[in-house]
This record gives sequence, C-alpha cells and structure tokens, in this order.
Amino acid sequence: MTTMTDASVREFKMPDVGEGLTEAEILKWYVQPGDTVSDGQVVCEVETAKAAVELPIPYDGVVRELHFAEGTTVDVGTPIIAVAVAGAAAEAPVQEAPSAAEEPAPEASEGKGRKPVLVGYGVAESATRRRPRKPQPGQQPAAPAQEARAVPAPAAEPVAEPAPAPEPAPEQPGSGLNGHGGPRPLAKPPVRKLAKDLGVDLTAVTPSGPDGVITRDDVHRAAAPSPAEAPTRAPAAPQAVPQAAPPAVAVSYDAARETRVPVKGVRKATAAAMVGSAFTAPHVTEFVTVDVTRTMKLVEELKRSPEEYGLQGLRVNPLLLIAKALLVAIRRHPEINASWDEANQEIVVKHYVNLGIAAATPRGLIVPNIKDAHARTLPELAASLGELVATAREGKTSPAAMQGGTVTITNVGVFGVDTGTPLLNPGESAILAVGAIKLQPWVHKGKVKPRQVTTLALSFDHRLVDGELGSKVLADVAAVLERPKRLITWG
Repeated sequence: MTTMTDASVREFKMPDVGEGLTEAEILKWYVQPGDTVSDGQVVCEVETAKAAVELPIPYDGVVRELHFAEGTTVDVGTPIIAVAVAGAAAEAPVQEAPSAAEEPAPEASEGKGRKPVLVGYGVAESATRRRPRKPQPGQQPAAPAQEARAVPAPAAEPVAEPAPAPEPAPEQPGSGLNGHGGPRPLAKPPVRKLAKDLGVDLTAVTPSGPDGVITRDDVHRAAAPSPAEAPTRAPAAPQAVPQAAPPAVAVSYDAARETRVPVKGVRKATAAAMVGSAFTAPHVTEFVTVDVTRTMKLVEELKRSPEEYGLQGLRVNPLLLIAKALLVAIRRHPEINASWDEANQEIVVKHYVNLGIAAATPRGLIVPNIKDAHARTLPELAASLGELVATAREGKTSPAAMQGGTVTITNVGVFGVDTGTPLLNPGESAILAVGAIKLQPWVHKGKVKPRQVTTLALSFDHRLVDGELGSKVLADVAAVLERPKRLITWG
C-alpha cells in the first residue's frame, strides 16, 4: 500500500532541453533546501552541448533536497531536485512493497495525477523502473523492494509459477541476470554505451547512483582500476601491452606549469561538429580584397542621423552592411543557399535565409541565426543583430536560435585578423569570413591613396556550389561593399 503524508515529495527530472541530447551540466542553483518554489519559477541553470538554459519547476512546494552539486553532469531523465508538494494525492515517494502475488495499483504504474511535461520531457517512467522478471530455474523471485518500483508487465504473469525452460542457457554479462545471479545492473543508455566503448562489464561495477543506478563516474572508476586490481583483470596469457598500461595512464602533470580544461558542453559539441564538417563537406575557400571606404562613410552617416533612416536606438556597424550585402548576393544567386541531403542524394535549395552570426562567448563559439533574414529591412536586420549579440554575450542563447541556419558570417576582423579559411557550420552551404578593416595604400582613380581595405573569404561546400557560383557570390558581396549604392539597385 501507499503511505500518504501531508506533503508528497515529487522528483523533478533533468529534461531534454537540447533536442535529443543525453546529458546536461548544472551550472547554478537558484534555490536551496527549505526554499519555497512556485509553478514556473526558475530553479537552476544548466548547460547542454548547445547552450545554457534555465529550468523552471512545474509545481508549487518546498525544496526538500538538491540531488547534485553545481558543476555536475547529469543524464537526461535523472531526478535533480526533490520538492515537497502540500496536498498532492499522487506519486507519494514512500511506498511499502506489495507482495509477490499482488499487482501494483494503477496509480503506482500509470499515475492518475498529471505529470509535468517540459520541452522534450515526456511522461515515460524513469529507466530505473523495471518490469517484474521471471526467475530463472533454481532462482528465487526478485526482492519485493525491487517489485515496488517496477512497471507491471502486460498480462502480469504469475511470478511464483515460471514456465520451465527447455535448456537453461549459460549466464552472459548482457543477459537479464548478472554473473552473481542478481538482477540486471541498472544503467541508462548513455552509461551503457560508455561502458561498451571502454570495455567495462556493468555486472562488475559498484553503483553509486540513487536506487542502485550505475553512473558515468562508476564506469570511469571501473575502467581505471588501481594497480592492485590490474592482475585480476589481465588476460590469462602474459602479454606486454596490459602490463605497460598502468604507466601509460599515470601521466605526469605539473599543476604549476599546466592547466587542464575539461572539454564539455558547448566546446565539446563545437569540436565534434567542426571535425564532422571538415571531413564530410569538401571545402573550397576563395578570397577577395576590397576597398570599403564608401561603406565605412555610409556607416558613419547612419550613425550621425539614425532617425532619418529609421535606425534610432539601434546599433549600426560595418557588420550590418556586410550582412545586407551577403543577403543581396544570395538573392541574385539563390542556388548557393542550399543543403546536401545524403540519404536521398539531393541538393535542397532553400527559399529562405537563416543568417548565422558566429559569436565568441565564455562557453565557446556558438552560431545563432536570424530567422528569415532575407525578408528583413535594414532597421529590422539591425534590431535582430543587436538582440542576437546581446543574448549570446549573456549566455542565454536558446537551442532553437542555433537550429536551421543556412549560411553564416564570421567576423574575425574584430580580433585584428586579416582573413582566414573558415569551416562550414554543419548542414550549411557557405560561410563568409570578414577580415580587419584597415587603412592601406590603394590605387584609387589612378593615384595611390590611403583607403579602408578589407579581405573577404568565402568557404563553400563543393558538392553544392561549384567554383563559378562561389566566385559570383563573393564578387557580388565585394561589389556592394565597394559601392553601397548598389544596395538600392540590386536589393
């Protein structure tokens, strides 16, 4: 039976805030045990491989416990905070185990109360709740405490009278029982994959998570045994490689002369994406050096009289006109705004432009994009750019803002760099790098004069864009920046 109390404790689980990601790091808690929380109140900030996101609590109550400290990486679906909810009639956490013959009450398995649903966070039970298992021949039924947390199997076959197996198969590490005759070790799919990659047998791992769940740290500890344990795990035949493994792991590290930075979150995702991009899309990069003196004069004019151009209160800089120039070039050559469909072996030409702007943040490089940038006026584009940059600097860029980009601009000139060979954002067809704008000697009207000059670099996917198309787009961007009046006639 279920023990009812005045306040039922509800566990708030880590939701999937990154569209399919399996884990997130807790950056900051905004509440502590004993604090009162209300429906919709932000309780913590987490970082996924895509962005930092604030998590709201979906009910009212008092914080009972924070299960993880700041800086901890937690799997999606794992409870992170317990809240005592007064007057709740469903999901009381303290339960007495039913006997082996009785089925769990429908409330325990299905939950009559409505469960909180966040982005990507469904009503499925935790992976640690398992169906009752038939005992193998000669094995006792599972302990009642395990049955109390299990989801009943369809048709609920009697546990006391198992069907006789014709030929009991030998126990395997991946079967329903471990090597000691106990239940299958509890671990979430990402942890099981990690164990498989590291060659760790989960049946030999000591769990440290709640309810006996094996965590990532447990797997890592099992993968790096102490020297005393090494002989028990070594192959029977003497080999030189296993004996040499411990010295290879024990790398000398001088904390006074080196700093180790864990690769996780946004940086880890960026690294994986760039490697995938470099070795998937055949990159071609073209360069052009252009006199942008007239564009810089136009920027100064827009700053002096913003109200005349509908730009009052908006930030005006060279990036605004560069973005507009690229949008004009894409309008003249729409075939460059495309993506590669590997499954169907097709080129998908987009009739919209989601313009990505690469932004350096304390958590790493991110590329949010301006949706439907092709349809925006200059003031609307300026407002979107300002909002995008401000949000990125605060670390509040949402995962949705980084999805669906088609082309990107990266402004390396702000760091004093002349140019570079940018890598494509995965799934996009082109990226434009803008170098530093500097006074340089330039031949203008037959005379050498100091002019504002910059170098543009356009990288594109050669599966989608051939050299002619890429050259035309880059030349059009340069032509607009050289004579910005072309925005009127070409735009």
